[in-house]
Amino acid sequence: QVQLVESGGGLVQTGGSLRLSCAASGGTFSRYAIGWFRQAPGKEREFVAAISWGGGATYYTDSVKGRFTISSDNAKKTVYLQMNSLKPEDTALYSCAVQVFAYQSNREATAYGYWGQGTQVTVSS
Repeated sequence: QVQLVESGGGLVQTGGSLRLSCAASGGTFSRYAIGWFRQAPGKEREFVAAISWGGGATYYTDSVKGRFTISSDNAKKTVYLQMNSLKPEDTALYSCAVQVFAYQSNREATAYGYWGQGTQVTVSS
């Protein structure tokens, strides 16, 4: 059984930085992408970033390009999301997930089969 545990969220001022971690256990991930999604109160869950576990290819939603960086440590089975220049609109619950349906875009939540509980990020203005 795949398990994902996120950490690193918190309260930060506008312009600040946070580094989220997603620690995976219980499975092999060499064929899958790991993605970060976020959901703000009253809004739908949205794709933030993804990384191809084996090849390292990265993907970002336009609103975070140039500010967020996704990376992975395969030995530790951990994926990181470095978030810089944070804005109040980045406030959300951030969750990581493992892609299980390769034929679907890794930007779609329906492509993912395992989810963590999430870590809250709050950016004050």
